[in-house]
Amino acid sequence: MSHFPLFVDLQSRHCLVIGAGPIALRKIRALLKSGTSLSVVATRACAEVQALHQRGDLHLQYASFDPKTFDFNGVYLVVAATDDHPLNKSIGEHCKQQGIHCNVASGSEAGDVVLPSIIDRSPMMIALHSGGRSPTMTRYLKRQLEAFIPRNTAKLVSWAESWRTKVKAAIDRPVVRQRFWDRLLSGIAAEHVLADRATAADSIISDRLAQAEAGQHHGEVFLVGAGPGDPELLTLKALRLIQQADVVLYDRLVSEPILSLLPVSCERIYVGKRQADHALPQDDINQTLVDLAKQGRNVLRLKGGDPFIFGRGGEEIELLAENNVAFQVVPGITAASGCASYSGIPLTHRDYSQSVRFVTGHLRSNEVNLPWPELAQEGQTLVFYMGLTGLSAICQSLIDNGREQETPAAVIERGTTPEQRVIVGNLESLPGLIESQQVKAPTLLIIGEVVALHGTLSWYKSNV
Repeated sequence: MSHFPLFVDLQSRHCLVIGAGPIALRKIRALLKSGTSLSVVATRACAEVQALHQRGDLHLQYASFDPKTFDFNGVYLVVAATDDHPLNKSIGEHCKQQGIHCNVASGSEAGDVVLPSIIDRSPMMIALHSGGRSPTMTRYLKRQLEAFIPRNTAKLVSWAESWRTKVKAAIDRPVVRQRFWDRLLSGIAAEHVLADRATAADSIISDRLAQAEAGQHHGEVFLVGAGPGDPELLTLKALRLIQQADVVLYDRLVSEPILSLLPVSCERIYVGKRQADHALPQDDINQTLVDLAKQGRNVLRLKGGDPFIFGRGGEEIELLAENNVAFQVVPGITAASGCASYSGIPLTHRDYSQSVRFVTGHLRSNEVNLPWPELAQEGQTLVFYMGLTGLSAICQSLIDNGREQETPAAVIERGTTPEQRVIVGNLESLPGLIESQQVKAPTLLIIGEVVALHGTLSWYKSNV
């Protein structure tokens, strides 16, 4: 670590910036936010710096700068940000000799202070710097973090501060108190605060404190859609909850790259299902969620796709509600949308399809019992979940009910992942193609004229 990160109070100190161009302007704006008294010396100044001077936010002096003759008395920090690199280096060297802190914009090695990229969620501040090695990487990470950290985080900071004394009085053990805050800030109460529902958040923390004083600890359940496989298709909220889980119950369709986002300490419980092979019956899954939450744990129920589209999420939260377990549901990108997009198949198209239907292709008693006359109508796209085993029956039933044999159809295997395969045919040919290519679940079946666009609109293979 070449530089020690340190936050400094500049409100009672005077700072000097040499230069007034675009680079200097970025430094000036950051320094002014700190409340410092600021002077700028430059031979010329951009319009924004001139405006700041006219408004009285800083003192601007037009002059050539010579570090050997300038009076640095009372200056706490110097920023050398001219377009003259030798001059910037000379300023940095002179400041070192005088014991004055200096930041050199054109080379961090010439000064002793780094002005990092800042994510401002006042009073919460996050600073990033690469030691001068890669400003591009610093800017990239800043954008990533800014998207992940809510802009109204300040509300959460203020709310937590308002309860700090009461929580400390109720929970005297620091380790237990820290765990209490971790669960609270990663749960529903924090979501209420961020959504301007402080009253609801106050009610939750009051209940949690009462439980803690009584020796009880109730957790929460997060029912989260993990999307079709690609971890970059997770919502920001899903990612935040994944990284805060104590224990996770996850399905077979949740990809390993998504599971790798879980905390190292998170307990994993596999509850996946295959045809005639359920790791844990659905009723047992429902009860396990209740039991773990009542142990005081933050429980993540992670489902492939969207939990409310053939995911039985509704059944799980019914039992949670009956047992007064707090929960929240985070939707995910369903397989139909994700896999179709990654395969270049628009689910609707003005010229080919005016509606789309999501259908379960799950076999019961070796039959697919569905309203075939309705499904066989033209002008619609059909998406079958869990349709691999019943593929031949599905295609034949559509043909028997009037859909043309040449209707385009596709099976997408392991959609949105690097192993994605798309097998395209029609209602007549697709079952044979699938059998010859040994396709395995998870798959998605799409039927309709929009499938013909796969060859021209597919972008996935050239982008992985």
